[in-house]
Amino acid sequence: IPKIGSSIVALLWGGDCVCDATLKRFFALHFLMPFILLVLLMVHVGFLHITGSSNPLGIDTSTQTVPFYPYYFYQDLLGIGWYMVILFTIAMCFPDLFADPENFIRADPVKTPL
Repeated sequence: IPKIGSSIVALLWGGDCVCDATLKRFFALHFLMPFILLVLLMVHVGFLHITGSSNPLGIDTSTQTVPFYPYYFYQDLLGIGWYMVILFTIAMCFPDLFADPENFIRADPVKTPL
């Protein structure tokens, strides 16, 4: 970014080069980002609960719309439940499914791996 790019880089780095301050700032950013996203998600779901979701039919009256709770809430809960079942099945029954094949080579103290 012209004119302000160098000051933004210095602000992110914490000085003229990448140093300990840079690592601390990025660690704090990576630690706080999931909590910030969780708050934004809760605000989004709250607004969705208040206003309701849009409908594909273009119905204007609020008497013919479907409320978020309990219909969409239970549908989302079911989707999250299936996701968790699949995740825990892979994690508990097949933990090496996505592992690198080099992890299964027997260790040889004489030979250094590539």
